[in-house]
Amino acid sequence: MQEEIDDKLLLESFADESKRHQAFRLIIEKYQRRVYWHIRKIVIDHDDSDDLTQDTFIKAWNSLENFRQDSQLFTWLYRIATNEALNFLRKKKNRKSVSISGDDYDLTDTLSASHYFNGDALQMKLQQAILTLPEKQRLVFNMKYFDGMKYEEMSEVLETSVGALKASYHHAVKKIELFFESKS
Repeated sequence: MQEEIDDKLLLESFADESKRHQAFRLIIEKYQRRVYWHIRKIVIDHDDSDDLTQDTFIKAWNSLENFRQDSQLFTWLYRIATNEALNFLRKKKNRKSVSISGDDYDLTDTLSASHYFNGDALQMKLQQAILTLPEKQRLVFNMKYFDGMKYEEMSEVLETSVGALKASYHHAVKKIELFFESKS
């Protein structure tokens, strides 16, 4: 039902003060799941993903009046979610790298320890391979492979050229293939 609600209609309703809360509730219902899973693929941890999803929608609420509609609503939300997740990882990594123990923040450990991960061994191996990728390649791979996003949509979210995204995806796939070959 929510997938069928037109973004333009939602944005028009949001602009009307009397319909603002209901319109935003519908935006959340329409996009919450997609935003959550996009963030989850970046930060891995369920609780962190929940918090960051909430932070994403709080930022969206605070900025939606200024949304110029020169991109799609979901693209704009993905951009906010991506920035929130990457900033979170940077902060977490910085906190860990200055810790007394000297342990670096490792997403692989988070993946292994997560009781919310219910994939089989092959899925776990794929996730481990993805986590070896540089940040941008990981984002591009997840958006293309799991979310089925077109390069043009990714270009809007990541503010990068389509050509660079295609190259990142190609390199990511090659590195994942090498990871599987080396673990065979």
